[in-house]
Amino acid sequence: MKRILIIEDDDLMRTIIATMLKRAGYETVMAANGIEGLLVFRSSPADLVITDLLMPEKDGLETIRELHGEFPDVPIIAMSAGSQLTALSFLPVAMRLGAKYLLPKPFDKDFLLKTVAEALNPPCSPAVPYPPV
Repeated sequence: MKRILIIEDDDLMRTIIATMLKRAGYETVMAANGIEGLLVFRSSPADLVITDLLMPEKDGLETIRELHGEFPDVPIIAMSAGSQLTALSFLPVAMRLGAKYLLPKPFDKDFLLKTVAEALNPPCSPAVPYPPV
């Protein structure tokens, strides 16, 4: 069973994502911010990390940079709330720091599961799934 670390400061969003992933057969662990997420990952690595970009204490961009620096092979999905335009404006930075996929919030269960499946089993040619603008 693939293990997924969810780093999200919003308790409800974190729980919703974990529930959708558990129902799809994934094991999940959760962290409320980047500091906690890095500690959890270092003590018990996951197969995939999903992190929010805008969080207190240690934001998602810093978290992505540190995770990718220490664990360059772990796939990372970056999440961002707001309009698609706002979410997409973070994509180039998140990708330069190590994220391979983006989930603009809000997203539906099917899009989440498709993105997770692709991140865990990437296609031969790299792709970044996100809804068209």
